[in-house]
Amino acid sequence: MNEKLAGENRTGGKLNKKDIKEFSRDKLASWFEENGIKPYRSGQIFKWIYIKNADSFDVMTDISKDLRKLLDDNFTLNRLEKKQIKTSKDGSKKYLFGLEDGRFIESVLIKEKNRMTLCISSQVGCALGCRFCLTGKSGLTRNLSTGEIIAQIRDIQKDQIGAEPVSNLVFMGMGEPLANYDNLITALRIISDTDYGFKYSKRRVTISTSGLVPNIVKLGHETDANLAISLNAVDNKTRDFLMPVNKKYPIEELLEACRDYPLTPRRKITFEYILIKDVNDSVENAKKLIKILEPVKAKINLIPFNEFTGSEFRRPPESTVLKFQNILHNNGYTTIVRRSKGQDILAACGQLSAENL
Repeated sequence: MNEKLAGENRTGGKLNKKDIKEFSRDKLASWFEENGIKPYRSGQIFKWIYIKNADSFDVMTDISKDLRKLLDDNFTLNRLEKKQIKTSKDGSKKYLFGLEDGRFIESVLIKEKNRMTLCISSQVGCALGCRFCLTGKSGLTRNLSTGEIIAQIRDIQKDQIGAEPVSNLVFMGMGEPLANYDNLITALRIISDTDYGFKYSKRRVTISTSGLVPNIVKLGHETDANLAISLNAVDNKTRDFLMPVNKKYPIEELLEACRDYPLTPRRKITFEYILIKDVNDSVENAKKLIKILEPVKAKINLIPFNEFTGSEFRRPPESTVLKFQNILHNNGYTTIVRRSKGQDILAACGQLSAENL
């Protein structure tokens, strides 16, 4: 191993350090091989980063000091800056993380009956402009890197040491995951690495999209993660109004992609439907939803709208929510009313926004 060569670029200057969390295990193995190191070392390093949740290369005691120095010379293993942690009365926690460029993202840890779910962000802001979502009000600043996506999991897992571990991951935070496709896929490889990565099974990871049709098809062939579709309307006129992405990928194209999405016999696509008073919550809407989802292997999450200051929409009465659920249930659909957590700290679905800091 030529450590000097590995620590310098071709002009003799010091390499810019890269975030090691940007690297899949295969990519790290390739880097090692290029630098005269046995590729199997990548598994050892991954184990320290993702299983032992190491804070530095110095603590990696089963590798040589020379290799630790080489890693330290070429890579960083940093934490996100925790700017603020808010705890809801229901036990949910909202994390405000500072990024190296001065931007901010939010992640939410949600305590449920039999699990602890982490809601992850994939972008700083969002470009899609859904009218019911606070994140979209600020527009898109940039994609998160793979390392920034992964850091949310790693850092919050560290906070949970000695407490209930994070059991489920949902890409339902700030941003549209499928608009940051390449970084998402690399992150998913690390998340689902069952030997040395985070070791999450496909049943424990869900990707939620507003409907970027070409990447839905790609996702189905590159990952086994659960798919959730943010649908929220049963006709194009209403969905155009609520979700401008529908003008490019209308409901018919979206549902065709869902029909083509590869699923094992017992798996289904989750359709998320935010119920908004006097917009999409009528009996007729429920009946139309049954009709348009008929060709798809579907289950449904109903989400009563989470109000926030300045919103033009209102939450429907509980009686309306239950009537809508009963219609779907009576027609054979598994239908859950998702009771949003963290509403008192603006951590509920559609409420994430770090634009004020």
